[in-house]
Amino acid sequence: MSDTEQTSAATDPALLDALREQVHGALPATIADLSALVRLPSVSWSAYDPANVQASAEAVADLARSTGVFDEVRIVRSAFDGATADAADDQLGQPAVLAVRPARNGKPTVMLYAHHDVQPQGDDALWETPPFEPTLRGDRLYGRGASDDKAGVMTHIASLRALHARFGDDLELGVVLFVEGEEEFGSRSFRTFLQEQKEHLAADVIVVADSDNWSVDVPSITVSLRGNVTFKLTLTTLEHASHSGMFGGAAPDAMIPMVRLLASLHDDDGSVAVEGLTSYEADVPDRSDAELAKDAALVEGVRPVGRGPVLSRMWFQPSITVTGMDVPSVANASNTLLPTVSARVSVRVAPGQPAAEAAAAVERHLRAHVPFGARLEISEPDAGDGFLVDTAGWAVQEARTAMREGWGAEAVEQGIGGSIPFVSDLAAEFPDAQILVTGVEDPDTRAHSPNESQHLGVLHRAIAAETILLARLATRA
Repeated sequence: MSDTEQTSAATDPALLDALREQVHGALPATIADLSALVRLPSVSWSAYDPANVQASAEAVADLARSTGVFDEVRIVRSAFDGATADAADDQLGQPAVLAVRPARNGKPTVMLYAHHDVQPQGDDALWETPPFEPTLRGDRLYGRGASDDKAGVMTHIASLRALHARFGDDLELGVVLFVEGEEEFGSRSFRTFLQEQKEHLAADVIVVADSDNWSVDVPSITVSLRGNVTFKLTLTTLEHASHSGMFGGAAPDAMIPMVRLLASLHDDDGSVAVEGLTSYEADVPDRSDAELAKDAALVEGVRPVGRGPVLSRMWFQPSITVTGMDVPSVANASNTLLPTVSARVSVRVAPGQPAAEAAAAVERHLRAHVPFGARLEISEPDAGDGFLVDTAGWAVQEARTAMREGWGAEAVEQGIGGSIPFVSDLAAEFPDAQILVTGVEDPDTRAHSPNESQHLGVLHRAIAAETILLARLATRA
């Protein structure tokens, strides 16, 4: 058995039974608390009411106090990265919750991370039930944030409640709860927060509850994350709009070079065609194109893109997606040449390649391939590095055992095609900490999409696994 396949000794059976019973008995209250959080429309984007995020932070702070674990619970706002020390209110990030219990008698400290802000709901017409009214259908709870990441918040809260019920004030494990308020809006104050609160945040183990599971029955430990680069791309060809009948065929409207430039980003098979973007080489489990088509909801007749194993394409290769364009709608289209067109471009960067290096490669490609001399502008850039988890540490072995005992199944090591850029910030600020990326999502969660939901069986098993992990850390020599 290799180091990455090992698990640690089994949990004491009497302790294990007590923890499972506590988690199971508290599940209705946990679901009720999760539902109350979902009712708070805590969208952290600048166009939305920040009072809702503040209300959500206050609710999470109250939940933290309800665990009975912490010596101190605070709501904290930090300035954006690069802002001055006396930053105005519009230069401050959204409120985060920080709760601390120092370790005693040489026990380790664990930091539990989640975020309480959510994505906008998008088009209400695409939701089968109101996005901020939690709705139970079958074994799933529907609502924006029901999974990403308010279920992550409640996994921590419920685990700490169960831990306190078992150990009471005799608990010697150090615990830091950090629930961010702007993860869905770029975590712009994250680095400042880490620097300002470093003394309180320092931990031996960091558990990030913001990822996916292999299935509703099989847990995952996320061992790789792609980085991300996003920006607004604008092409301009005319000083003003002109009649398409009079000038079309001679004067280039901005859409012509935009379409051609965006098409140059991919080969004919859909693989990324940008020189300088790298891939990461690692073995992946088998997944067929048919399974991909089902999981990703491909329309009948549509073929997957890219080359190589399916999961390699999703975990370890770069991808480029155009997520939005500023053009007239079909209903408002007129017979004019467009002078300017803008697109929002999202690049997922293979783990191991710095995001800044990838951004430079994409910009070189765009400037080298822009057609007809169109004026090109890149604005509103954002970037975050990917991450590779060291799976050889003792904390990963403890997590594997806890997941096996909490889920009744061995954990799968998986990569994630999405990005959690702040994980690399945590690793940079706390280089000696072991980072565990776990989560409560499953392949049908539909995070960020209409009809997001949380599978309640997954929630139950995730809480059980985390409770067992914390108990194991609390009793670790």
